[in-house]
Amino acid sequence: MTYEKSLIIIKPDAVQRNLVGEIVSRFERKGLKIIGLKMISVEDAVLEEHYAHIKDKPFFPGIRDFMKSSPVIVMAIEGINAVSAIRLLVGPTKAWEANAGTIRGDFSLSTQSNIVHASDSVEAGVLEISRFFAEDEVFSYTKIDTDFVYSEHK
Repeated sequence: MTYEKSLIIIKPDAVQRNLVGEIVSRFERKGLKIIGLKMISVEDAVLEEHYAHIKDKPFFPGIRDFMKSSPVIVMAIEGINAVSAIRLLVGPTKAWEANAGTIRGDFSLSTQSNIVHASDSVEAGVLEISRFFAEDEVFSYTKIDTDFVYSEHK
Protein backbone atom coordinates (compact mmCIF):
# COMPACT_ATOMS: atom_id res chain seq x y z
CA MET A 1 0.00 0.00 0.00
CA THR A 2 1.25 3.46 -0.87
CA TYR A 3 -0.02 6.28 1.26
CA GLU A 4 -0.24 9.79 -0.20
CA LYS A 5 -0.08 13.03 1.73
CA SER A 6 -1.92 16.27 1.02
CA LEU A 7 -2.08 19.74 2.51
CA ILE A 8 -5.43 21.32 3.27
CA ILE A 9 -5.73 25.00 4.12
CA ILE A 10 -9.04 25.96 5.65
CA LYS A 11 -9.20 29.53 4.40
CA PRO A 12 -10.27 32.72 6.22
CA ASP A 13 -13.81 32.61 4.84
CA ALA A 14 -14.39 29.17 6.37
CA VAL A 15 -12.81 30.18 9.68
CA GLN A 16 -14.97 33.31 9.84
CA ARG A 17 -18.11 31.36 8.94
CA ASN A 18 -17.54 28.73 11.68
CA LEU A 19 -17.11 25.88 9.19
CA VAL A 20 -13.85 24.42 10.55
CA GLY A 21 -15.44 21.49 12.40
CA GLU A 22 -17.70 20.61 9.47
CA ILE A 23 -14.76 20.61 7.06
CA VAL A 24 -12.45 18.56 9.29
CA SER A 25 -15.22 16.04 9.91
CA ARG A 26 -15.73 15.46 6.17
CA PHE A 27 -12.12 14.32 5.79
CA GLU A 28 -12.38 12.18 8.92
CA ARG A 29 -15.67 10.58 7.83
CA LYS A 30 -14.08 9.65 4.49
CA GLY A 31 -11.49 7.67 6.45
CA LEU A 32 -8.49 9.90 5.80
CA LYS A 33 -5.92 10.25 8.58
CA ILE A 34 -5.02 13.68 9.96
CA ILE A 35 -1.27 13.69 10.57
CA GLY A 36 -0.90 17.42 11.36
CA LEU A 37 -3.25 20.24 12.33
CA LYS A 38 -2.73 23.83 13.51
CA MET A 39 -4.01 27.40 13.28
CA ILE A 40 -1.58 29.98 11.87
CA SER A 41 -1.32 33.47 10.46
CA VAL A 42 0.27 33.22 7.03
CA GLU A 43 3.21 35.54 6.32
CA ASP A 44 3.83 37.28 2.99
CA ALA A 45 6.93 35.20 2.20
CA VAL A 46 5.02 31.93 2.66
CA LEU A 47 2.12 33.19 0.55
CA GLU A 48 4.47 34.26 -2.24
CA GLU A 49 6.12 30.85 -2.20
CA HIS A 50 2.81 28.98 -2.03
CA TYR A 51 1.26 31.06 -4.81
CA ALA A 52 4.47 31.43 -6.86
CA HIS A 53 2.58 30.45 -10.02
CA ILE A 54 0.33 33.56 -9.72
CA LYS A 55 2.34 36.01 -7.61
CA ASP A 56 3.01 38.21 -10.67
CA LYS A 57 -0.66 38.34 -11.68
CA PRO A 58 -2.63 41.54 -11.03
CA PHE A 59 -5.11 39.69 -8.79
CA PHE A 60 -2.45 38.28 -6.43
CA PRO A 61 -2.54 41.23 -3.96
CA GLY A 62 -6.23 40.53 -3.39
CA ILE A 63 -5.53 36.86 -2.70
CA ARG A 64 -2.66 37.77 -0.37
CA ASP A 65 -4.84 40.22 1.56
CA PHE A 66 -7.67 37.68 1.76
CA MET A 67 -5.34 34.95 3.07
CA LYS A 68 -4.01 37.35 5.72
CA SER A 69 -7.46 38.63 6.78
CA SER A 70 -7.85 35.91 9.41
CA PRO A 71 -5.92 32.98 10.78
CA VAL A 72 -6.17 29.80 8.72
CA ILE A 73 -6.14 26.14 9.68
CA VAL A 74 -3.49 24.02 7.99
CA MET A 75 -3.95 20.29 7.98
CA ALA A 76 -1.76 17.45 6.70
CA ILE A 77 -3.76 14.41 5.65
CA GLU A 78 -2.67 10.91 4.66
CA GLY A 79 -4.35 7.96 2.99
CA ILE A 80 -4.31 5.57 0.05
CA ASN A 81 -5.11 7.65 -3.07
CA ALA A 82 -5.57 10.59 -0.70
CA VAL A 83 -4.94 13.34 -3.27
CA SER A 84 -7.66 12.23 -5.67
CA ALA A 85 -10.07 11.41 -2.83
CA ILE A 86 -9.53 14.86 -1.32
CA ARG A 87 -9.97 16.61 -4.67
CA LEU A 88 -13.36 14.87 -5.01
CA LEU A 89 -14.40 15.90 -1.50
CA VAL A 90 -13.33 19.51 -2.08
CA GLY A 91 -14.74 20.08 -5.59
CA PRO A 92 -13.40 22.36 -8.34
CA THR A 93 -11.64 25.68 -7.66
CA LYS A 94 -14.50 27.64 -9.24
CA ALA A 95 -16.90 26.85 -6.46
CA TRP A 96 -20.02 27.72 -8.45
CA GLU A 97 -19.13 24.70 -10.64
CA ALA A 98 -18.81 22.36 -7.64
CA ASN A 99 -21.42 19.69 -7.12
CA ALA A 100 -23.65 19.70 -4.08
CA GLY A 101 -22.13 17.41 -1.49
CA THR A 102 -18.61 18.72 -2.02
CA ILE A 103 -17.12 21.19 0.44
CA ARG A 104 -17.04 24.01 -2.11
CA GLY A 105 -20.39 23.00 -3.61
CA ASP A 106 -22.07 23.21 -0.24
CA PHE A 107 -20.42 26.35 1.14
CA SER A 108 -19.12 28.62 -1.64
CA LEU A 109 -19.89 30.41 -4.90
CA SER A 110 -16.46 32.02 -5.33
CA THR A 111 -13.03 31.35 -6.77
CA GLN A 112 -11.06 33.25 -4.13
CA SER A 113 -13.32 32.64 -1.14
CA ASN A 114 -13.69 28.97 -1.95
CA ILE A 115 -13.33 27.62 1.61
CA VAL A 116 -10.27 25.37 1.23
CA HIS A 117 -7.02 24.78 -0.59
CA ALA A 118 -6.04 21.16 -1.33
CA SER A 119 -2.82 19.90 -2.89
CA ASP A 120 -3.34 19.06 -6.56
CA SER A 121 -0.74 16.26 -6.80
CA VAL A 122 1.28 13.89 -4.66
CA GLU A 123 4.42 15.96 -5.29
CA ALA A 124 2.65 19.19 -4.35
CA GLY A 125 1.34 17.56 -1.18
CA VAL A 126 4.82 16.66 0.04
CA LEU A 127 6.20 20.12 -0.83
CA GLU A 128 3.26 22.03 0.65
CA ILE A 129 3.26 20.07 3.91
CA SER A 130 6.96 20.86 4.35
CA ARG A 131 6.19 24.54 3.70
CA PHE A 132 3.62 24.79 6.50
CA PHE A 133 4.77 22.16 9.01
CA ALA A 134 8.04 21.49 10.79
CA GLU A 135 9.10 17.84 10.72
CA ASP A 136 8.11 17.32 14.36
CA GLU A 137 4.58 18.67 13.68
CA VAL A 138 3.67 15.80 11.33
CA PHE A 139 2.85 12.52 13.04
CA SER A 140 3.13 8.89 12.02
CA TYR A 141 0.71 6.59 13.82
CA THR A 142 -1.59 3.66 13.22
CA LYS A 143 -5.34 4.22 13.23
CA ILE A 144 -7.49 1.39 14.52
CA ASP A 145 -10.01 1.75 11.65
CA THR A 146 -7.47 1.21 8.82
CA ASP A 147 -8.54 -2.41 8.21
CA PHE A 148 -12.13 -1.28 7.76
CA VAL A 149 -11.39 1.77 5.59
CA TYR A 150 -8.99 -0.05 3.25
CA SER A 151 -10.19 -3.66 3.55
CA GLU A 152 -9.75 -4.55 -0.15
CA HIS A 153 -6.18 -3.18 -0.17
CA LYS A 154 -4.95 -5.54 2.55
